[in-house]
Amino acid sequence: MGWYDVMESGAVRARESPLESARFGCSVERLTVSAAAGSPFPVVREAVLGSAADVVVLRYPAENVGWFAELTTLGRTAVFADCLVYWRLPAGKGHAPEWSPDLRTAEPVDPAEVRASVSDIFAAYGNHYMANPLFDVGGALAGYREWALRSAAEGRCLALRGALRGAGVDDVLGLATLEEGDSRTEILLAGIVSGAQGRGLYAYLLKAVEERTLARGATEIVISTQAHNTRVQRAWARYGFEPVQAVLTVHLMRNRLSCPRER
Repeated sequence: MGWYDVMESGAVRARESPLESARFGCSVERLTVSAAAGSPFPVVREAVLGSAADVVVLRYPAENVGWFAELTTLGRTAVFADCLVYWRLPAGKGHAPEWSPDLRTAEPVDPAEVRASVSDIFAAYGNHYMANPLFDVGGALAGYREWALRSAAEGRCLALRGALRGAGVDDVLGLATLEEGDSRTEILLAGIVSGAQGRGLYAYLLKAVEERTLARGATEIVISTQAHNTRVQRAWARYGFEPVQAVLTVHLMRNRLSCPRER
């Protein structure tokens, strides 16, 4: 779910999600409430009641604290799935480290590298799909791989490279996929592979994104994660990012659905 939909659109947006529907074997619809839309719960209620989807993935600003109780009255099973926190940095204001001669950044050209890196980085990541017993947990990781591969194919993926297995080896140490608008870069997926963690490399990945953002004349970098992911949020705070919005995710399931994890 992108920054514009969450922060600026001023609308309640409903759209089918064919990729998720195919991945999980049930029809999925996304329903997103922008922070600029105020508190339009009547619109949300009508969208949920009018949806034919098996699962409605609803995301709305966390300050609407009374909505979840009302969502439980709409004839669907409501599953609280996660809380996303969005952070922002003015480009050029980051606390970036000096480049190490042992590191470089590049756009990865080998899909196998992208697939392997994402599989490693996000293997145990607690995302909103894991809250819902209807969804196969392996499908979420497959979705991250598909997402990263599309970004790489479109030239919107940066790799941090250096020696992981030994001197002179050019390994992928970290990966960041991006959505790039005229004035803003949104980091979609970012992380350091498990074998390279604990070496302070994440700041270099952020530095690479910041330099790319400045080079194309954009002025802002934004990123989000689940609220439980405090480790990466500490890294963002050290780099200079500031939190700006919290968003709740609720899955609204048709009650007739059976649960694949219980079959």
